[in-house]
Amino acid sequence: MNVRRSAAALAAIGVLAAAAPATAAPSPKVTVPAGLFGKGDPTYDGVWRQSLALLAQHTAGEKPADRAVSWLTGQQCADGGFASFRADTGTACGGKGAQTDTNSTAAAVQALAALGGHDDVTGKAVTWLKAQQNKDGGWGYSPGGPSDTNSTSVVVGALAAAGEKPAGLRGKGKTPDEALASFAVPCDQKGGGALAFQPDKKGKLEANADATAAGVLGSLGKGFVVEPGKARDKAPACASDGKATPARLADNASAYLIGAVAKSGHLMSAMPGAENQPDFGNTADTVVALAADGRAEQAKKPYAWLEKNAAKWAEQSGPAAYAQLILSAHAIGADPHDFGGTDLVRALDKLGPAPAKQAAAPEKKATEKSGNSVWWIIGVGLVAGIGVGFLFSGRKKNRP
Repeated sequence: MNVRRSAAALAAIGVLAAAAPATAAPSPKVTVPAGLFGKGDPTYDGVWRQSLALLAQHTAGEKPADRAVSWLTGQQCADGGFASFRADTGTACGGKGAQTDTNSTAAAVQALAALGGHDDVTGKAVTWLKAQQNKDGGWGYSPGGPSDTNSTSVVVGALAAAGEKPAGLRGKGKTPDEALASFAVPCDQKGGGALAFQPDKKGKLEANADATAAGVLGSLGKGFVVEPGKARDKAPACASDGKATPARLADNASAYLIGAVAKSGHLMSAMPGAENQPDFGNTADTVVALAADGRAEQAKKPYAWLEKNAAKWAEQSGPAAYAQLILSAHAIGADPHDFGGTDLVRALDKLGPAPAKQAAAPEKKATEKSGNSVWWIIGVGLVAGIGVGFLFSGRKKNRP
């Protein structure tokens, strides 16, 4: 669910994106519309970042502004799908117009299902998503495109959020669980337990941390919002004996992720041509994935690393980045108002229309130290997490 466009999206448009901040100056050909979060060019991530921003506000106990929600619902195409961005909603989608995709549609469904009151919009979107399922049980970024782990997982999360039962969905053949299992790297191979984004041209599966984090959520039938729960006793190990159930796939994938962050506490960028540097977005995704699989203890190390290092990244990258960090905090029961000294919720609120309801930040009573009264204002608010059932780069996040 990286702040950048998904690997599927990149493949679809033939672009290799570097880790450019989402807050970069808007394209002179694109006007950022009122109601949209962020100031960067929304061409490739408008619906994605808006969906994550609204979902994060809602998860943190806020009521998003009506005009921000209306902007998102107004992006829906006549067939029920969503494109990454429709500069002119009076122009029909398809043809020379905006192109619908599964990632944008699934993100919008997760946000609107959580907010409630948009059954007409989510209903049409769910019908559209079901119609895009491939014979192998999965979904690709574009209608008819080859299935990938990230797109399959974000769609599963959307269907679950909308009250569907995606595990048994076999519109054209196999189920989503079967599709995800086909992307899993065998335990006895390099990167065992991880998931690949897609098989390469020779059918080989290469471990991909971003796809692996997405795959944990997809195999568990969960969306972007994960409720904090009781931690499981034992850390997982990749195992291939017995039945290859979705739960086993999630445990194997978690084992890979735990190993990947064991030494440094973070993942490294795997984007082709990118500088060798920490990957903040995928590390946040890893926190959510581990928490979803009951690995809250193991999720604390990458979360602690994010607390120390990710505030500047979020400031540079924009609303989707803040949303990712808020959702990672929520997943382990941490306070997003006090993220290493940064109030993530207020920082996100400043990038879009002010929420209708904003959580209050009470003051902590004064304490005496060295004869001086010191007042500490603490960020607050127990987050009222209301979960829905990325990324992957997509979410708009993932990368191959």
